[in-house]
Amino acid sequence: MNPKEIINTYLTNWQSRNSLDTDFDVAVTTNSSFGDYTSNIAMVSVKKMKGFNNPRALAEKIVEFLNESDDIKDVFKKIEVKGPGFINFYLADKYLFDVLKNIDEKYGKLDIGKGKTVIVEYSSPNIAKPFTIGHLRSTIIGDAVANIMEYAGYDVKRDNHLGDWGSQFGKQIYAVKTWGDESAIEKSENPVKELVALYVKFHEEAEKNPELEDEARKWFKRLEDGDAEARALWKKCINWSLIEFEKLYTLLGVKFTENGGLGYGESFFEEKMEPVLEELREKNLLKKDEGAELVYFPEEKLPPLMILKKDGATLYATRDLATDKFRLERYPNAKILNEVGIEQELYFRQLFEVEKMLGWVKDGQRIHIRHGHFRFKEGKMSTRKGNVIWLEEVIDEANKRASKLAGLKSDSDSKVSNAQAIAIGALKWNDLKRNSEQEILFDWDEILNMQGNSGPYLQYAYVRTQSVLSRIKNQELRIKNIEKLEKEEDDLLRFLTQFPYMVEKAAADFAPNVICTYLFELSQKFNLFYQKQKIIGSENERFRTVLTKATGQVLKNGLNLLGIETVDKM
Repeated sequence: MNPKEIINTYLTNWQSRNSLDTDFDVAVTTNSSFGDYTSNIAMVSVKKMKGFNNPRALAEKIVEFLNESDDIKDVFKKIEVKGPGFINFYLADKYLFDVLKNIDEKYGKLDIGKGKTVIVEYSSPNIAKPFTIGHLRSTIIGDAVANIMEYAGYDVKRDNHLGDWGSQFGKQIYAVKTWGDESAIEKSENPVKELVALYVKFHEEAEKNPELEDEARKWFKRLEDGDAEARALWKKCINWSLIEFEKLYTLLGVKFTENGGLGYGESFFEEKMEPVLEELREKNLLKKDEGAELVYFPEEKLPPLMILKKDGATLYATRDLATDKFRLERYPNAKILNEVGIEQELYFRQLFEVEKMLGWVKDGQRIHIRHGHFRFKEGKMSTRKGNVIWLEEVIDEANKRASKLAGLKSDSDSKVSNAQAIAIGALKWNDLKRNSEQEILFDWDEILNMQGNSGPYLQYAYVRTQSVLSRIKNQELRIKNIEKLEKEEDDLLRFLTQFPYMVEKAAADFAPNVICTYLFELSQKFNLFYQKQKIIGSENERFRTVLTKATGQVLKNGLNLLGIETVDKM
């Protein structure tokens, strides 16, 4: 068990002895002078504890209980009360050294999710539309969340809910039939760009002639009714798009597990919507309003959610309900996470509430992981208006900048691979390091940041650890415990023990930025240690070698969770 789990176990035992069940926190301290971990259990329990009205006095009593155990003394050299009643825990030197000796490629793995299934839906681009910088957010945040949940012990199902169905296909089909050339699109180097240009043209023409919207609706109805001509062109749009998407997913190192790695697109649920509609009607949840069918919520807690349009056409909600019913039938009691833009917050609140009304899910079983969007100074990106930044353009520019940083002077495979890893690392880090709900103003220098708190900075810290190790002749891992550590050694060693705690926190909050913050601080602590303390040829060379190796391993483990590759040279 890691220190937090040990503290939780003992404090829970104390609560049980005193018939208490108050929620309390155990957290890493932000100031090492106050120990390594701290708990507020005394302050949240004092009101329910007979004979105590002072949280500090209660904290002293809890510390007495903790000090009765010899086991806890193996982990903590000191437990003391600070301030109004915080209980602070100081890790024992022996424990620190034991952790150091056991840091490997599995370090930080947890079993808190053992026996539990999580479905993470992410990326989910629309067919026949550009894979833009905007799609990057859902793709890499969702992938990182899935990695973290898997590392925490969950059985993770990764789904790509492709937008391969819906009224936009009526517009796309009409545009291709009216202004397009299927043969030319087929031969194009980038068929999706041709489709996007036609989609933009449709909206330009529809502004002049609104009747085109009716024509598009007719084509979508034909598609829903199984019209051969509509279906054939729709399938071509899907195939053209999937080729482009797969190329980008390969570059980003992103994979999915469901439906043979393709993910279950919206069209998969075309024939699975009717049973959902029947269930909604059986439970008297569907109400008609001017021909449309909606779900109304008790006490008008949310606006009504439309399930069917007045012409009988389905909507996102219809397909999403069918999707979740399918998922929950395959994976009963699974937690479902949707990594989707923050502007969909109301919609997902409505969707989750309908699923609770149907009796499919319980509170906390459906989670919307929200991300803010990239914006231009003039406003948000829009495919309809044609003002988008294609992701491949961003990756190409990132590769150019990374090539300079990597000192790429030849086209050798290793150097090209390094440059690409640095480029993708920069893109991912600059997205993941921030709270996902933040909006990002599009700026080339910010998006492709190669300095400071950046992916390349972390990759270089890892390279530095490997450079040190490459110069060590004796990499014997058996080390003696050292009586007195230098400050930089002690700070680094203690910080390494926090990695499992950070994985747990990131998994609980679905927050990759927790891992980013930790890794950046770890890199800073290592660089300070590297500058201040001699490693090779020092009296404590063996210990400092192991400390360096452990740091490199934790950096690699953490970057892997974020989907960022380490490189050997920079």
